Formats: sequence, C-alpha cells, structure tokens
Amino acid sequence: MPSKHAKDIMIPLNKYPNIQHTLTLREAVAEMELSVIEVKGQRSLPRALLVFDDNQQLLGIVRRRDILRGLEPKFLKTMPVPHRKQLFNIEADPNLVDLSSGKVGKSMQEQANQPVTEVMQPIVTTVDYEDHLAKIIYKMINMDLNLIPVIKDKMVVGVVRSVDVFNEIADLLSD
Repeated sequence: MPSKHAKDIMIPLNKYPNIQHTLTLREAVAEMELSVIEVKGQRSLPRALLVFDDNQQLLGIVRRRDILRGLEPKFLKTMPVPHRKQLFNIEADPNLVDLSSGKVGKSMQEQANQPVTEVMQPIVTTVDYEDHLAKIIYKMINMDLNLIPVIKDKMVVGVVRSVDVFNEIADLLSD
C-alpha cells in the first residue's frame, strides 16, 4: 500500500462545491449544474454537494439521487409500489407516461421548493487529515460511502472521493 494519506488525495474544501442549508432543491440542482471539480488537470462534475449551516459547520451531504428522490411527486409517494411501477410501464402502454407527465412535471416544480435539508444525508464518518489511505479505503467499503469529509484541527478541510482513492490504487497496480 502506498504511503498516501488523506491530505495527499483530498480535494480542498475551497475547491469542492458546497451550499448553505437554507437552499432549496431547485437551487441545489442549479449549483450542481454549474460546479466543476478539477483534480490533477482532469475536470469532473460533482455527484454530491456538502451542506453547511450558518456557522460553517458541516451538516450533511446531498447527492444527485437524494435530490431526485426529493423531487418525486407527492402523489406518487402515496401510491403502492406496484401501482407506481405500472404508471410508468411503457411496455404495457406507451401513452401512460404522456398522460401523467404534465402532472408529474408540475408536482416536481412544487417539490423543488423544499429545503435541501429534507433530503440530505447526515455525516456518518470522517477521516483525519493524516489518516492513511488504507483507513480511508476501509471506511469507504464498510460504510458504503463515495465521499468522506477530511478533518484537521476539528475543522472540515476537504473531502476524499472514492474515484480519487481508486485512481491511487490504479497507480499502485500499474507499477
């Protein structure tokens, strides 16, 4: 295992997209669409945003799928799962989606006004700035995480993404 630590592979906090807890899902989508992460000359889109409170304390992470789940229309959430699946079963009737798309779109617009805190994921673990790559890998695997905040002197200073950990391992295996 290479002698790499969180500090060596993390994305500094000022280079990773983050938002305030008061933003809506609509605003989170806009921020995600505008954000680009650059690491080692390669650009990528974020899969998640960090969510901070008014005191700059990290509250959670909102992922793309959390936002999508939050945008799901209320009338669909109350339907039994088999009925929900049938509603969008294009093989059964290609017109079903067309019939419901207006109602779905309107409801999604309404859902987009809810605060991001309604759908964000709480922080379940962090790694220390000096933690070894092996510890990061262990936490990511055992907690099924793609992103872990990095802490130094009790402050969030960055994040480690699974893609960056994977790239470190790829480099190790190519030697």
